Amino acid sequence: MARVLLLLLCFIGLLSSSLSLSHANGRGDQPLAQINIYETSLALDTSASIHASPQLLGSQGEDTEWVSVAISNPKPASDDWVGVFSPAKFDSSQCWPTNGGKEKAPYICSSPIKYMYAKSHPEYMKSGNVILKFQIINQRADVSFALFSNGLSSPKLLGVSNPVAFANPKAPVYPRLALTKNWDEMSVTWTSGYNVNEAAPFIEWSSKGLPARRSPAGTITFNRNSMCGNPARSVGWRDPGFFHTSFLKELWPNRKYTYRLGHELVNGSTIWSKNYTFVSSPYPGQDSLQRVIIFGDMGKGERDGSNEFNDYQPGSLNTTDQVIKDLKDIDIVFHIGDITYSNGYISQWDQFTAQVEPIASTVPYMIASGNHERDWPDTGSFFARSDSGGECGVPAETMFYFPAENRAKFWYAADYGMFHFCVADSEHDWREGTEQYKFIESCLASVDRKTQPWLIFIAHRVLGYSSNDWYGQEGTFEEPMGRESLQKLWQKYKVDLAFYGHVHNYERTCPVYESQCVNNDKDHYSGTFKGTIHVVVGGGGSHLSPFSSLIPKWSLVRDLDYGFVKLTASDHSNLLFEYKKSSTGQVYDSFNISRDYRDVLACTHDSCDPTTSAG
Repeated sequence: MARVLLLLLCFIGLLSSSLSLSHANGRGDQPLAQINIYETSLALDTSASIHASPQLLGSQGEDTEWVSVAISNPKPASDDWVGVFSPAKFDSSQCWPTNGGKEKAPYICSSPIKYMYAKSHPEYMKSGNVILKFQIINQRADVSFALFSNGLSSPKLLGVSNPVAFANPKAPVYPRLALTKNWDEMSVTWTSGYNVNEAAPFIEWSSKGLPARRSPAGTITFNRNSMCGNPARSVGWRDPGFFHTSFLKELWPNRKYTYRLGHELVNGSTIWSKNYTFVSSPYPGQDSLQRVIIFGDMGKGERDGSNEFNDYQPGSLNTTDQVIKDLKDIDIVFHIGDITYSNGYISQWDQFTAQVEPIASTVPYMIASGNHERDWPDTGSFFARSDSGGECGVPAETMFYFPAENRAKFWYAADYGMFHFCVADSEHDWREGTEQYKFIESCLASVDRKTQPWLIFIAHRVLGYSSNDWYGQEGTFEEPMGRESLQKLWQKYKVDLAFYGHVHNYERTCPVYESQCVNNDKDHYSGTFKGTIHVVVGGGGSHLSPFSSLIPKWSLVRDLDYGFVKLTASDHSNLLFEYKKSSTGQVYDSFNISRDYRDVLACTHDSCDPTTSAG
């Protein structure tokens, strides 16, 4: 009994110092920020009980399990809720002091990793005796469940469950593939609880007819001091574990490989993950079927229905599930910013990597930087906003690999067969004369359109065109300062398509230059390049963004719904564009581009350097 009371009192130390910092700052995009834990009070009720089972998870190597939480409460109320805490036990000696000194209680420790209203079970209000189902992933620590009454603004703690834990909480999990700077390589990044002094990480990989190989992995992490502000530095902080990246080299093009994650312990034994497969990249310019998925602003959803305060269910899960359903016909994915919407709650990154594991472990999962990854005042972000919740880019730049020269400068080039991608970072200055502008021009200029005819520009914020409501109110129909410096580059280097997120809807323009349609076709574009088609594809999962009532002439198709784009290059002359609904997978918008190399060479307005007739 004394042990239980100690645990409960520890939870009060946790709860009295939790989430109202974020709540007060209005970062409502993160559902955990809705809980005002500062107002929590102890209201232990011996007549109420909460119990979790099974207590041992992952006994067969699983990294995701369903847990049954039995609640008995003789006084059920509609605002009762269950918080999921990990680690299960709270040790006040590990707290982060509020104002620098431990004598200044309460201490800020950690928020719940998710929560669910008890009334989500229809029988709760009738009897108070229900079993709630929670999906729990392996996050390197045990888990317990706490029952609260009195809602989210002034919670009262009624009781805490027994802990549950995975058989091996440190196991390697959630591999993420990514392209590297070399076409014949693939990077694999994963998460574990093993630091290098405990185990040596590596990848074992093979292909039919080839000998098995092992490739070593590097290990990095980040800590609380890496964060730039709250809640990431305080109540949202959670030990992120360790991240390991290995480079699989000298791959044959378009070949299927099998791999598994390994950690060789100091005692000589090896911890293995399950087996995964991927198909290596085509040679740059290779004439083969190549299929690309692009979307932004997906965030994470919870399959158990928890964290109800946001709109990521069903949008995020529908997008994830439709991509998984189509995975056999997909070669690479670009998630172009606003990845998790963790907003300073570090536990959510594990939740997201678990959600996309079936995709990211099978095809390269390339990311771009969005405002919810990077923006924080006085940290070099182009926008002095607090959208990242104090993360200032660190989790995204550490947990995912991308082939940038400098990981803190989130811009890079990527080649995939007949595609050349130039991925910009809209959270750093892109205007003419800046370091990033020079990169963008160099990236666009470097492509050989004979071998890579499809040139794609990507950025998170809309640096092109959008008839979103707030852009319409500003009268710009773009991110302020968005396209002024870049449109001459898109035109000069004949960029086929430019993709953006940030605005949570779908919109496609005509081929456009300087706000004027330069081609009146809608379903098929052929012959000489005339202008770039700009696409907003920010309906990955977050709450939707309304359009302006004014429809500009360059806006061809608009859809206020969740969805993603699929590009299919069948050869060097033909590209199929499809926008699919996340809810059904049905094609809502499509068109074709047919263009030969001589059409790319041909000059159009502002697309060629001056010429001379001198002999």
